[in-house]
Amino acid sequence: MQDPCQIVRKAYGDPIAEDLRFVVKSVVGEENFIDMAPNRSNNYCCGGGGGFLQSGFKEERLQYGKLKDDQIKATGADYCIAGCHNCHAQIHELSEHYGGNYPVVHLWTLICLSLGILGPNEREYLGDDLKEVDVFHPETAM
Repeated sequence: MQDPCQIVRKAYGDPIAEDLRFVVKSVVGEENFIDMAPNRSNNYCCGGGGGFLQSGFKEERLQYGKLKDDQIKATGADYCIAGCHNCHAQIHELSEHYGGNYPVVHLWTLICLSLGILGPNEREYLGDDLKEVDVFHPETAM
């Protein structure tokens, strides 16, 4: 799981990182949670925040993000969970650029999936193993 810089390092610190872990473990199961090292307030920045995604310095952003890509690959995890949209966009691009081929999933996607309310059009970032899990069809609900 990526600890977002703004909410963890720059705002609420480790207590909010623990809250995020509680939510993720509740959704995916504690046995499926793999933490990065370092983590929480010491986790590496992905390199996409603070306007860097829109800065026009793509090659520099990807080079900076190599540290994050290596950190994610070292976990051996099947997915990277991102609670921040900028982190998601940057890490998704890092996975493609550096050949990590790990899906990057928004935290809200996993929460909705666990509740059985994730629509079929909201599964773009899920791997093949999760794309068809509890597909919710609003037109047949009620």
